[in-house]
Amino acid sequence: MFPARVLAGAPLALVILALSGCSSHWGCTDTTAERGEAGVRVQVENMYGRPLGVTAEVVDWRLEPHPQVPSEGDQVHFHYRFDGADEVSGPAVDACAIDKERVALGCQTVYSSEAFGPDGDLTGDDWLAVEHPERVAEVLLIPNDQSYDGRTCEQDVKDGGGLHPPEPAGKGDQL
Repeated sequence: MFPARVLAGAPLALVILALSGCSSHWGCTDTTAERGEAGVRVQVENMYGRPLGVTAEVVDWRLEPHPQVPSEGDQVHFHYRFDGADEVSGPAVDACAIDKERVALGCQTVYSSEAFGPDGDLTGDDWLAVEHPERVAEVLLIPNDQSYDGRTCEQDVKDGGGLHPPEPAGKGDQL
């Protein structure tokens, strides 16, 4: 058995260790989910690769000048749909204009909460400005839900860490 003095001092020693930062790196790790396969129609998946019960689809796209900046020439105007999404706190996916080799020419995140429609069939449209619109072959969606914004270890060592969505897709990424 330990003497009473040793047992009485144990909680104080733990408090000193915690306050000194010695325990701050215990268990805080960040990991990034793998990017899913891009497609015109995708099953949105959580960070663990499991389907959320939501489908996202590029309904159509075309090249045309943006009405607010027609002098900038053609941009990619695309329409998308989320089926089965919650219109308030639903998922978000990356949309990318790609060339014929599936290299991203421009990407951005589209949110189901910014789309409108009845019965979980939410539609919306957006624009992608790309440097060479004539090279656009298709607009694809990446299935990974980008709506989760968890704290990283760098931001919050005590409560951060864990699995995070993949980095958002960007120009030059091979899809």
